[in-house]
Amino acid sequence: MKTLYLIGGTMGIGKTTVSQQLKKDLINSVFLDGDWCWDASPFQVTEETKEMVVHNICYLLNSFLHCSAYENIIFCWVMHEQSVIDRIMEKLDIENCEVKNISLIADENNLRDRLTADITSGVRAADVIDRSVARISMYQALDTIKIDTSNKTVQAVADEIMML
Repeated sequence: MKTLYLIGGTMGIGKTTVSQQLKKDLINSVFLDGDWCWDASPFQVTEETKEMVVHNICYLLNSFLHCSAYENIIFCWVMHEQSVIDRIMEKLDIENCEVKNISLIADENNLRDRLTADITSGVRAADVIDRSVARISMYQALDTIKIDTSNKTVQAVADEIMML
């Protein structure tokens, strides 16, 4: 049986880094970052582009789910509303698949520290802190397994996910 890991969390929480670690640790695994399906300049959020990105994500995830080479499919994206998760899930062929729906969370100080480090290194723009911190509480309302990443190593978070 295949396993699909849906890993959500606010910007800077460590979704991509943890997902890359899972890809290394899990056998026959493949990783998709939702941001790769919507990497545009200028970045435009419209009903059309939101529909397009969900279509792109679901097309790729279903391709991975149908490929016999993969047992573990890892997907991460900023999934801060249940409706986003539901829109993706309803389009996936998960009949022979275990789904682990996970939200990575952290306390505000840890998140601010991570984002500040990203800003200092030029990975993110300064406006990300307020937007990301504002979304912290939204993840508590989701029907997901919450994993607190505060003061944990990437490997520790990946190990916790693999124990689910």
